[in-house]
Amino acid sequence: MDIQRIVLFAGLAIVSYLMVLAWNEDYHQQPATEQVAQATSNGAGTGSDAMTLPQEQGTSGTSEEFSTPEGGQQVSTNADSEQAIDDQFVTVSTDVFDLTIDRVSGNLVQTSLLNYDKSLNSREPLKLLTNTETRTYVLESGLIGRNGPDSRANGEAPVYTAEANRYELSEGQDQLVVDLTHTTDAGVTITKRYTFERNSYEIDVRYLIDNQSGEAWKGNFTGKIVRDQAPDPTAQNSMGIQAFLGMVMSSPEDPYEKFDFDDLSETPVNQSVTNGWLAFLQHYFLSAWVPERDQPAQFQTTRRGPLYVMGFVYPATTVEPGDSVEVGARAYVGPKIIDRLETVAPNLDRTVDFGWLFFISLPLFVIMEWFYGLVGNWGVAIILLTVLVKAVFFHLSATSYRSMAKMRAVAPQLTRLKELYGDDRQRMSQEMMALYKREKINPLGGCLPILVQMPVFISLYWVLFESVQLRHAPFMLWIQDLSQMDPYFILPILMGASMFLQMHLNPTPPDPMQAKIMKMMPLIFTVFFLWFPAGLVLYWLVNNILSISQQWYITRKIEAETAAKKA
Repeated sequence: MDIQRIVLFAGLAIVSYLMVLAWNEDYHQQPATEQVAQATSNGAGTGSDAMTLPQEQGTSGTSEEFSTPEGGQQVSTNADSEQAIDDQFVTVSTDVFDLTIDRVSGNLVQTSLLNYDKSLNSREPLKLLTNTETRTYVLESGLIGRNGPDSRANGEAPVYTAEANRYELSEGQDQLVVDLTHTTDAGVTITKRYTFERNSYEIDVRYLIDNQSGEAWKGNFTGKIVRDQAPDPTAQNSMGIQAFLGMVMSSPEDPYEKFDFDDLSETPVNQSVTNGWLAFLQHYFLSAWVPERDQPAQFQTTRRGPLYVMGFVYPATTVEPGDSVEVGARAYVGPKIIDRLETVAPNLDRTVDFGWLFFISLPLFVIMEWFYGLVGNWGVAIILLTVLVKAVFFHLSATSYRSMAKMRAVAPQLTRLKELYGDDRQRMSQEMMALYKREKINPLGGCLPILVQMPVFISLYWVLFESVQLRHAPFMLWIQDLSQMDPYFILPILMGASMFLQMHLNPTPPDPMQAKIMKMMPLIFTVFFLWFPAGLVLYWLVNNILSISQQWYITRKIEAETAAKKA
């Protein structure tokens, strides 16, 4: 098969693959308001979230509510709520968070990530958890079961008290503890304790149950992620890959199981898991619940009207009169950074999804991150990575360019063969193979290196797309976000020009139609690359420049050798 034809098909196949991915689920998101209206019309409304408590020895599993109680199950976020109270919200500030805790049920209803802007050139921090009229995404926890204050039988949500309305992690302080307290009618004091660490997106949530009543207290700890089906606010608009939006569950049996909204609607989860976790993923960021080590938990999902509820329940905790017991779990609310996630829970780092070529993508990211540590600029790091990749494939590329140079040198002879045997394809093929053998040319030699480097190109695409470190990362001049397309299309145009120049160093195909198609390739690729992330286009441009330099040198060398032979 002709080299140029293989190159053409390979290139178009790769770019087409990236384009097809761009349409994945693009038109399957419903506006949040439409979801609410649809749920209400279907009678879903504000019904209870049924769940099954973990089965205890000698008893069958009982049904309990997978939410706050009937009177307070919808998370309150404003003073007009039925559960409205004075100073309802407690605000917490750390070096990475601004958070809001609702004293009704003590749930975390808003988190602003101080190190990440809402959008490029915006000074407003990104709100990951929030509860507004257009979007609901909150982290809930509670005590349900027989005596739990969040139990359905209790009738209304517990209202906690706090020593202050605002807490702040002071300079030099490594840990901040926020205690919310509630005393039941029976005299059981429940303290809901949030613990925050400096430079950490982990949140420790614990209940301290002090039973000074005359009877045993019994309840189940539960942690939940509650979200509507609103589109991902951090999703990229560039062509190529659609970030996963949905739940991921990890267990020893299946360390990484994904559920999109359709999966959660069609097949709710109800599974006993020990040493696992569950998370909700969007582009660059996630929230996760990590139950305690060796603690069995019933992982479940359900619906609360238009909201999706994803969480777990512990077996019942019993506190005898006069005793105190502590129960809880850890949460993570923040960016998808591999180094951080590895320390939170096993396999949580897999939420940084580098695609099916992860075994190539991960080393590329590690090397690029190392380069960034040296130069402090992700664009320069991409350039250095390109040089390194080019060096690795240097000898393979040299073989390819020698083959192309020799093909270019014998192009007049190929044209003559076409004139002589153009009507006899079999004879034409025989004479061409004889010519290749005589001149020691491998007709496939020019294709192999390009095909080998294509997986690197795809892997780097995933790295640039999935790495939160590259979100809003500037390069220089007009490139202020390497994860987004070039706003002025300068890099794609330069890439197309370099590709056009490179085509002139390649041998001209003997087939006129194929020659015209090859001349159109730079234009076709330029159009495709207009919407690709600037970092990826930068990689391709630098790779083309290095390839042109190497190919020009080898071509001139082969031409000089051919001229010497003729002389």
